[in-house]
Amino acid sequence: MTIGIFSAVIAAALLHALWNGLIKLEVSKLTAMLLLTMVQGIIGLVVALNRDLPAKEICFWLLGSGVFHTLYKLFLAYAYDQGDLSRVYPIARGAAPLVVLVIAAIFLNDRMGGPEYAGVVVLGAGILLMARGVFRCNERRRLLPLALGSALATAGYSLVDGMGARVAGDAVTYVAWLFVLDALFFTPTCLALRGRQVLHASRRTWLVCSGAATASYSAYAITVWAMTQAPLALVAALRETSILFAVLIGWTLFGERMDRGKAVAALLIVAGVILTRL
Repeated sequence: MTIGIFSAVIAAALLHALWNGLIKLEVSKLTAMLLLTMVQGIIGLVVALNRDLPAKEICFWLLGSGVFHTLYKLFLAYAYDQGDLSRVYPIARGAAPLVVLVIAAIFLNDRMGGPEYAGVVVLGAGILLMARGVFRCNERRRLLPLALGSALATAGYSLVDGMGARVAGDAVTYVAWLFVLDALFFTPTCLALRGRQVLHASRRTWLVCSGAATASYSAYAITVWAMTQAPLALVAALRETSILFAVLIGWTLFGERMDRGKAVAALLIVAGVILTRL
């Protein structure tokens, strides 16, 4: 991996943590997530209209991805209503590769080697330690099932998008249509849950969410591009350094409580992800 690709992936990890931080800043997390999704959809539509339409066999993958992305954002928005960025983000992001690894081993006949088994153990220990901190610090326990729900949805769209982009043979077009469908699915879901009031937002909120949407779209596009230039496993592992960025953002910018247990748990999660990708 060249220094340029390495820097791009680290930048994507930072962008991913930043857009989550921007969503956490807003009073209504669901409204913020909806505005972000709508702007992403607009960006995706602009890109998609300048490229060929996806083949019919890709539509199945895109529809499945749209469903998983909608569930992911719903769970994540509600999780941020209940807990800190530095608590929710590591659980949601760290548990996802663990789920993918287990599903791949059971259903896709992907054999795991020694480092991957070690990674599962380290990842599990980090997630359990992070979850244990919720009980020790008297935080809202409802964040745990919501963060884990987000992780399951992330695992779902990771598997679907990984296979769908390979079938498509054009990651740029695939990602563009994915965000268009994501907006088409997520918008009516939010309206059904909260009514039209979910669209009420100040100019500042629109600006913040537009910035978050640009960061999110860019992070995903950079990651997909990097996977065409370098080993997929290495890119995926580097991208999870976003967990450390999120913990640092929560601590330094949001004034979230940082103790030894939370710091060790975040490091264990990142180390576990790296081990599973070796």
